[in-house]
Amino acid sequence: MKIFLKTEDEIDLMRKANQLVGSTLAELGRHVQPGITTLQLDKIAEEFIRDHGAIPTFKNFPNPYGEPFPASICTSVNDVVVHGIPNADVVLKEGDIISIDCGALLDGYNGDSCYTFAVGEVLPEVKKLLDVTKESLYRGIEQAVAGKHVGDIGVTIQDYCESFGYGIVRELTGHGIGKEMHEEPKIPNYGRHGNGVMLKAGMCIAIEPMITMGDYHIGMLPDKWSIVTCDRKPAAHYEHTIAIRKGKAEILSTFEEIENH
Repeated sequence: MKIFLKTEDEIDLMRKANQLVGSTLAELGRHVQPGITTLQLDKIAEEFIRDHGAIPTFKNFPNPYGEPFPASICTSVNDVVVHGIPNADVVLKEGDIISIDCGALLDGYNGDSCYTFAVGEVLPEVKKLLDVTKESLYRGIEQAVAGKHVGDIGVTIQDYCESFGYGIVRELTGHGIGKEMHEEPKIPNYGRHGNGVMLKAGMCIAIEPMITMGDYHIGMLPDKWSIVTCDRKPAAHYEHTIAIRKGKAEILSTFEEIENH
């Protein structure tokens, strides 16, 4: 397993890429409302990313199971956990949730972040799923310090979400990130304290809890990309890219613009 530690100059470049992803998600958030299609959101994202001198990393991303990814963002609605393909036939409606996962390559380095948006008013139990999933991300990040282990992140996310009766998707994980979108190590959302790769200053990782309201079992739709909950209950997905430091991790991506617009 080859883990690339980043220099401060590289972390600066990754910060710029991730801030652009944060701005893209905020721009999309302004358009998330009943009546818009996920394909329209994709067009907005691609234009925004390219206008800022970057490349949408997800476009034509290879697929071990079939065709490469055809769009610039993943738009995962309700029971779609991840990798939903933008589609002119998927029209958002009041009460939906949509996880928008976005990646951008800027000056040779990748940004990667995801946010689950509520479309209008959602049911209180759905709002709680979103709040708990986002809180679990920040609790995981608190564990992401040099000298701790990948398992410390995973078990913290797992214990918090399972205390609410939620499911932790097993097959999908966070990941290292840098010049490549997916680098070592994998960052599962479950685990045991002290297990897994030891974290070192200079590592950059994407932590991304994918949490289900019901059972954690998932399946793949015939499009060979969309991952859904088997019980068809909703799922939430939040992701930050961070840099490991000796002390507190630095969050390179941002939700601030999304939440304070």
